[in-house]
Amino acid sequence: MITGDRKTACITGASRGIGRALAEAFAAAGYDLFLTCRRSEALLKQLKEDLENAYPIRCRIFTGDIGDSAQVEQLFSLIEQESARLDVLINNAGISWHGLLTDMTLQEWADMMHTNLDSAFYTSRLAVPIMLRRHAGKILNISSVWGCAGASCEVAYSAAKGGLNAFTQALARELAPSNIQVNAIACGAIDTEMNHNLSAEERTALEDEIPAGRFGTPQEVAALALSLCSSPAYLTGQIVRLDGGWI
Repeated sequence: MITGDRKTACITGASRGIGRALAEAFAAAGYDLFLTCRRSEALLKQLKEDLENAYPIRCRIFTGDIGDSAQVEQLFSLIEQESARLDVLINNAGISWHGLLTDMTLQEWADMMHTNLDSAFYTSRLAVPIMLRRHAGKILNISSVWGCAGASCEVAYSAAKGGLNAFTQALARELAPSNIQVNAIACGAIDTEMNHNLSAEERTALEDEIPAGRFGTPQEVAALALSLCSSPAYLTGQIVRLDGGWI
């Protein structure tokens, strides 16, 4: 059981990429962790072992679909059993889909909304009562610049992330009187597996569009996340773009 005065964070989609970097940053900062993934249980188990060996923290893992309300209830049952507190919830789990809207199936649309948007509702509605006990907490949603601007051939992804941004701002207003802050990071082009389908030519062309001249790193997202989760309580309802000046 996770006990004591250390802060506790739950990070979804933590087995690789941004989620893994988030887990490493929060472990280094002394947070006990609840980490989730959908399928990569072996990677998550190895991450748990690595973090517990490297830092004086405790880590619990959960494999399941965060886009499924029943499985999210199982996750929070574990959190309630294992910890008396939840200081930070980071909704990072997400999927992408690239192509014409007319080529997208109904199931692919539904999967996009469940994973990228519905999941934030499922986790937040269960995290808030835990945070209310201490009259404190941080909810951070990992979004995208396409939720701010929209992208051709990524209509569903843009719609889901746009919904997540609106969810962030509305929930922030709702929870501000309870000293719970809700913010989002709108990521630009980050060097993760999600972008590894780009050819060398496509990547170079994209880098040329970005004033910073490069992709961002998962570690930069994690550093900003950690900063936002230790920021003053007056900072809430913000969609912070991390995109190298791109959008």
